Amino acid sequence: MKLKNIYILAIILFLFSNCAGFLDQEPDTILSDDQVFGDEVMIKSVLANFYGRITWGQHIDDSHAYTILDEACLTSGGPDTRAGFEDDRWRVYDYTLLRNLNQFLKGVRASSVLDGDTRNALEGEARFIRAWLYFNMVRGLGGMPIVGDEIFEYVSGMDITAMQYPRSTEEALYDYIIAECDAIQDFLPVARSKNAARATRWAALMLKSRAALYAGSIARYNAGMGKPIKTDGGEVGIPVGRSAGYYQTAFAAAEEIITKGAYILQLTKPDDRGRNFYEALSVKANNTEVIWARDYIYPGQTNGFTQSNIPNSHAEDIDRAYAGPILNLVEDFEYIDSRDGKIKIRDENDEYVYYDDPGDAFAKKDPRLWGTVIYPGADFKGFPVMMQAGQKYFKDGEWKIRTGSLGERDDDGDIITSVNGPTTSNDQYQNKSGFFFRKFMDETPAASTRGRRSEMWFPRFRIAEAYLIASEAAMELGNQPAKALTYINAVRDRAGIQQLEGPVTLDDIMRERRVELAFEDHRYWDLKRWRKAHVLWDGNRDNPTAVQYVLFPYQIKQPGHPGNGKWVFDKFPTHMSPNPRYFREQNYYNFLHQDWINNNPKLVKNPFQ
Repeated sequence: MKLKNIYILAIILFLFSNCAGFLDQEPDTILSDDQVFGDEVMIKSVLANFYGRITWGQHIDDSHAYTILDEACLTSGGPDTRAGFEDDRWRVYDYTLLRNLNQFLKGVRASSVLDGDTRNALEGEARFIRAWLYFNMVRGLGGMPIVGDEIFEYVSGMDITAMQYPRSTEEALYDYIIAECDAIQDFLPVARSKNAARATRWAALMLKSRAALYAGSIARYNAGMGKPIKTDGGEVGIPVGRSAGYYQTAFAAAEEIITKGAYILQLTKPDDRGRNFYEALSVKANNTEVIWARDYIYPGQTNGFTQSNIPNSHAEDIDRAYAGPILNLVEDFEYIDSRDGKIKIRDENDEYVYYDDPGDAFAKKDPRLWGTVIYPGADFKGFPVMMQAGQKYFKDGEWKIRTGSLGERDDDGDIITSVNGPTTSNDQYQNKSGFFFRKFMDETPAASTRGRRSEMWFPRFRIAEAYLIASEAAMELGNQPAKALTYINAVRDRAGIQQLEGPVTLDDIMRERRVELAFEDHRYWDLKRWRKAHVLWDGNRDNPTAVQYVLFPYQIKQPGHPGNGKWVFDKFPTHMSPNPRYFREQNYYNFLHQDWINNNPKLVKNPFQ
């Protein structure tokens, strides 16, 4: 065994007390196996490197990833002509990392410098990372080769057929992930004293619960398709008879986290539920919500989400307004006392609804909207984000629009178009959706500058997801309707909106997960496991769930008109995304790269390939 491809940076050896402080560091020294596994701090440094290599899917250091679905659109520059989804979208296939993890496990188990508890804890973390890697592979590709603890050593001229493992079945790989989480639970600590960047027992239970939920959903909803997507060998597709068992596993793990864990739905500001929700995800100190996160620490470990997406009025550097949430997401947030979340734009006579302030249109919305999206007139960092697309005036029997450049005023000194837009131009650094992100936006001074960037973390598991998994699994099992209702209502109660009366339906779960977990890398995978993606994103221009919509606020400039000085809104498809989203059935599973098959002919291609 050689660890020559695992690099150790001597300068970081004292930093493991805060894992995020040195993830992804570049090496300046290559050390031997004996040097690594003969020093406990060195061993922990290698583990930290692994944590830095496992960021996949949507995340806050890739703002473009948020423009692909139905949560946000590109707003800087010209239109994005995307329609369909790539056959390798968010595909993960990293057997190099798997090999490195297995090398690490062998070294840790043989090390003489570790006591038993430390050895078990380090093994638990490495196996957790390995299970997380397999989970990210299976949710995109289906069953892939399970190599266990095997470490392949190639010598020129040797027969490589022994290294060519066939693909596992999809259910076998989910079973392996669940079994690994069970095996390592008692190896991992119950709590971490300083941050959520490293795995705990509860992170392992969360991974087990999520993996079982995914497997149960695929077993149930794939079978319900007109033509189920599967391969003859089961590399893709899970027998429907396994669904109930998976749902029971997901429910039991989620309920254990809820009832026995140290995490609670954070409610430190009951009088301001919107800010409470924002801080539950964004403020690290004394956090009771986040179970496991990709953390960032300045200097050296920062992300560019705030820098890229900050409103123009609040920008501290040249970057701003790269992407913005869309109306599709905003309208899925209910009103506090009504489940109809549509913004009131026109009345029953098709006349504009007038607002004294643009923020009034959102005043009684689910407070989680405030914690997720900056809408017109909402505060950020202590002062409002004013948005105005233009002025409306009435002429020749119809409403007309007057627009200007950003920040331009008319002869009376009144704003025509706000510095924050929105606009329909193709210029850079201009909002074109009518909304800005708030979730994961950093309020820290200088967090939007290129020189500093942001320390905001990205939660991978949090307690609210455990509640929603428990609710969904109970609903699917059908034998615990009261618990399905109790757990989803706990999340809604923390949000500050009306309770559901039940029974809980899949539509209830879909909507609750959409708004509670927006921008947290759930939407794409949820619609895939429910086999809903090809229905919602069918490429049809007449299907409102396939088209990205925006909302533009205008102030009326019409002296003598009863609406003069008031605000109205227009809804329309964004020019920034002219094509409706088109998810084909072949997109439910990534295609295998031909190079992988050339290297290992035992790999069976996925359906539609």
